[in-house]
Amino acid sequence: MKKILVTGAGGPAGVNFVMSLKIAPEKMFIVGTEANEYFVHLASVDKKYFVPKASDPTYIDALNKIIEKEKVEFVHAQPDVEVATISENREKLKAKVFLPAKETIRICQDKLKSTEKWEKNNVPVAKYLELQDEKEVDKAFKELGTPIWIRARHGAGGRGSTLAYNKETALSWVKYWKSRKMGWEFIAQEYLPGRNIGFHSLWKNGELITSMARERIEYIYPNLAPSGITGTPSVQRTIHDEVVNEIGTKAVLAIDPNFNGIACTDLKEDKNGVPHVTEINAGRMFTTSFFFSYASKVLRKDYCANIPYLYVKIAFDEKLPNIPKYNILPENIYWIRHIDAPAKLVKNGKIIGEMYR
Repeated sequence: MKKILVTGAGGPAGVNFVMSLKIAPEKMFIVGTEANEYFVHLASVDKKYFVPKASDPTYIDALNKIIEKEKVEFVHAQPDVEVATISENREKLKAKVFLPAKETIRICQDKLKSTEKWEKNNVPVAKYLELQDEKEVDKAFKELGTPIWIRARHGAGGRGSTLAYNKETALSWVKYWKSRKMGWEFIAQEYLPGRNIGFHSLWKNGELITSMARERIEYIYPNLAPSGITGTPSVQRTIHDEVVNEIGTKAVLAIDPNFNGIACTDLKEDKNGVPHVTEINAGRMFTTSFFFSYASKVLRKDYCANIPYLYVKIAFDEKLPNIPKYNILPENIYWIRHIDAPAKLVKNGKIIGEMYR
């Protein structure tokens, strides 16, 4: 039986990842760690541990003690901050990981550096520039048009993002976060009004193993964020789109021709329906990975489309079933969910599956 450690196991993304492994074709022993003293209780794993934050110098040592005690073979880091720390210290970890190169993680977690890389490799991206002072705000509206999209250079879940229709809003937004001593750097980008798309993909040595795309339609509590984006969708659907598949693939290879592991790519369409890459979440799953895993169990009888499980099998160098490189699931399957409500799997307006935690 495989023994796997999942960090951030009590957060939404970690919970989705663990649930995916629990409905996989084989049983695994799952150890969960959590740096939040309350969320540790939400980790539905075989053994759970409260650990220091990834920024703590004792973090890697704490993981290693757990790895040795539980005889863990493989570590999956879910939150970005833990992905970064584990990536940089992978040689010190006493269990295997399945991550792209250190520099790849660094680039993907920096929205400015990754955007520059895509632009150089002719991958469609929104026009952009750094945004720090009043002079740059004027330049942004002049070069990018109105409105402009403002976002933090680092961080997930729509961190520091908002739509600005005028100079006053843009300046006030940046000054607000600076006044809170957050230390964030900002970039401005042209506003892309089209569909919001996620392209999930698994890679080994630069070869695409499989992938699936989805459209985010509505977000949980969008009214609580100025941008309307809260990092996790309440309504989403699977899509089959050759252009999305092509650009999503090209975006990963532009960053790293030898990419390994998980690449979850965000894309946004412009007014003409052309997808532009906005970021790659490298080394971790999107928040709602259980959507695809559960849809696979309900709909796929010919092969397994449980992406977290396939990722683990690749990490262990195991043979995979005969699966397609693109569109691993049918299109127009909806995943509808909300806080404290069981998620529904919907096809053609009818519920075909229901999740109970």
